[in-house]
Order: sequence, then structure tokens, then C-alpha cells
Amino acid sequence: MNQEEEIKKVIHKLRPYLQRDGGDIEFIKFEEGIVYVQMHGACAGCTMLDATLKDGVEQILIEEVPGVLEVQAI
Repeated sequence: MNQEEEIKKVIHKLRPYLQRDGGDIEFIKFEEGIVYVQMHGACAGCTMLDATLKDGVEQILIEEVPGVLEVQAI
């Protein structure tokens, strides 16, 4: 399994937690160690977006997928 497939697998596991709060996350691309995602629903305008991305999604992806350095919302 390549890095992009691993990233998508992890994001797929995280989606139900975001959906429970009315939001969602979509994988866009992976370039030079950075995972680009787009947030939807309640997550798109949430004041906790930075914490959700950095303390949640980013931390999990860094731990589970070698080569991931950062997550950015676009």
C-alpha cells in the first residue's frame, strides 16, 4: 500500500467522528510530506478547526503513515 492509500485509509477511519458533529473531511492530495484536506459541513467554519487538524488528524496521520509531516486545510 502506498502512502496516499494509507492516508486515505486513516482519514476514512476518522470521518465518522467528524460526521457525528456535523462535519466531514476530504483528502485532496499528498505532496512533499504535506497532506492537503478540505473540511466540510460544521468543520468548515468551526473555531476548533485548527485544534481538530493539528491535535487530531495531523497527529494520527504522522503516527500511522511514515513520511507525513503536516496536515493543511485548503
